[in-house]
Amino acid sequence: MSEKKPSVLFVCVHNAGRSQMAAGFLRHLAGDAIEVRSAGSLPAGQINAVAVEAMREVGIDIAGEQPKVLRDEAVEASDVVITMGCGDACPFYPGKRYEDWKLDDPAGQGIEAVRPIRDEIQGRVEELVASLLPS
Repeated sequence: MSEKKPSVLFVCVHNAGRSQMAAGFLRHLAGDAIEVRSAGSLPAGQINAVAVEAMREVGIDIAGEQPKVLRDEAVEASDVVITMGCGDACPFYPGKRYEDWKLDDPAGQGIEAVRPIRDEIQGRVEELVASLLPS
């Protein structure tokens, strides 16, 4: 009998930039070993095109993703909830591991400003994978 695989929920306000990049990195790095979700407290109509471009530069395609509304069920179903600037809009459930990643918002930024955000997200996701998957 195998253990349940860990699940992670990335949350930001619009679910169009930071949380989508983080989810893309986690899917890329962990494959199907970790269940990945992302959502926003006030989802945008579409994913941030500059975030898509920045991720494409490192070989990860997130162009097909769509911003999703944050629902209590997604939080309940996740082991780790990582917030990125959604403040009080993020529901809290006891027993979950919460992390708040302080990251600049890529909304309205050019590619030169988004690359360092992307790179910081990559490093944090690599640390997250190391903490969730036994080596």
